[in-house]
Amino acid sequence: MGPEQKESDVDSVTIRWFAGAREAAGATETVVERREGATARSVLAEASAGNERLGRVIEVSSLLADGSALTDRGAPLAARTLDVLPPFAGG
Repeated sequence: MGPEQKESDVDSVTIRWFAGAREAAGATETVVERREGATARSVLAEASAGNERLGRVIEVSSLLADGSALTDRGAPLAARTLDVLPPFAGG
């Protein structure tokens, strides 16, 4: 934490990976530090840094923020849990 950053400006978000996202991440979930004003896009970029495969999966995935559909990845993220759901084959 930087000298000008207050502890209250930082918390965390748990990213839960499903199906192909779980395989690409190599984990069932990842906890990422979230700064005030963070977006789903920025949190996911941090979680996938250095993992191109995971980045590609995230691009085509649906997101749930605390269980509700998230359509604006650029809006401030208030959720504590972010689910990454890749497209599923079959019907």
